[in-house]
Amino acid sequence: MLPQEFIRRTKELLHDEYYALETALETQPPVSVRINPHKLTAVSDINFPAGAFGEYKKIPWCENGYYLSKRPSFTFDPLFHAGAYYVQEASSMFLEQAFLTITADMPPLRKPLIALDLCAAPGGKSTHLLSLLREEGLLVSNEIIRNRSMILAENIIKWGRAGNITTNNDPRDFGKLKHVFDVILADLPCSGEGMFRKDPTARNEWSADNVKLCASRQKRIIHDVWEALKPGGWLIYSTCTFNTEENEDNICYLAEKLDAELVAVAVKPEWNIASSLHHDIPIYRFYPHRTCGEGFSLALMRKNKDTAKTDRIKTFKNNDRPTTVHPGIKPEIKRLLSTPDKFRFITAGANATAGADSIFAIPEALANIYAICAKMLNIVSAGIHMGRFKGKDFTPSVSLALCTEINPNAFIPFELSYENAIKYLQKEALILPENTPKGHLLATYKKTPLGFVKNIGNRANNRYPQEWRIRKSLF
Repeated sequence: MLPQEFIRRTKELLHDEYYALETALETQPPVSVRINPHKLTAVSDINFPAGAFGEYKKIPWCENGYYLSKRPSFTFDPLFHAGAYYVQEASSMFLEQAFLTITADMPPLRKPLIALDLCAAPGGKSTHLLSLLREEGLLVSNEIIRNRSMILAENIIKWGRAGNITTNNDPRDFGKLKHVFDVILADLPCSGEGMFRKDPTARNEWSADNVKLCASRQKRIIHDVWEALKPGGWLIYSTCTFNTEENEDNICYLAEKLDAELVAVAVKPEWNIASSLHHDIPIYRFYPHRTCGEGFSLALMRKNKDTAKTDRIKTFKNNDRPTTVHPGIKPEIKRLLSTPDKFRFITAGANATAGADSIFAIPEALANIYAICAKMLNIVSAGIHMGRFKGKDFTPSVSLALCTEINPNAFIPFELSYENAIKYLQKEALILPENTPKGHLLATYKKTPLGFVKNIGNRANNRYPQEWRIRKSLF
């Protein structure tokens, strides 16, 4: 049952259209995925075992997004764990159109974009941004709740792009990073009305008081982070709720208080995206009875270019960056990447849980912004975790296996059958053929890396992370 107060309020907004919304909220939500263009070329490459994907069709506002006619058990698809695609709600993929609006306004030879996904877990929009950013760009993905930040880091690592930093901070911590980011995505915590069909808990927790609380929190979060946005920079404001307090009312308030310009995003009429319910502003509303997806709202605003550029954050000279270049890095370690000259190999600050003997590869072009983040934020993961030394022995990390920068000739690939791939992802022991070369092998499924195994002769050590393992049984 829908909350009675929600029914009353939403009827006042949608009038007769409300009944179509109510009917849609009682239907099954659609299933959609977005493929990783750096690992797959088409959704047909997934080829889920037993053909459980069924038919698929394109999501019109997302180049790599697809609707599926059936919902398979994604847990038991090795390519899902390899970061070849992400299971994501279709409406939220409209982020792509906002990003295209931003980049269309930029000169072709400008510096790489520095972006922040402020409320990023579990990582759907962050992985999308990593696909949209040019190779030289950087994305900082943040999550305030510690255990959710670990899930976020896992999904970012699996996506495989080097230009990433995952942080575990309160949004107000970013206010200290003055004029650092070109783009900030604020997919704000909200009352979740757009998730009523997908998440019954959202119905039970909804109240008018919570709507007011969420609206107030959203304004505070944007105020807290606004100084981190460069003059002329872009803020993408989004929620998964229907009411105007958390959407139009907040957006108008913020645009006025922060002296920001609201910018239109180009849409096609056949997408059937709704417009503003209040204030007549450019906001893009997705309703499940209009579009094939869940409830979602998005607005794009731009910071005034004339904002004073005083008190900008200190930048670091090459010899003053708060990172430690690994003193014993060997050429053979660098050659594990296809383009090692593009990276700075460091030990300090990249991940406190990885161990002091760990090596990280940070894109050289982004070393300065990485240094700023390492000094002022709580970093969970960053760049490519190459691995760590145990004495003289080097153990490669799963991050290296999954990154798109790995040298394809660095490790001998060991192709797994579907059954063995599942065993590997469950962190079970694998039995390798007698003629298998010794040492670290790159475990692959359909030629897509999953991680490492170490063949020591009489047995093979499964190097898949314990915390990532599949905990369910296939049979």
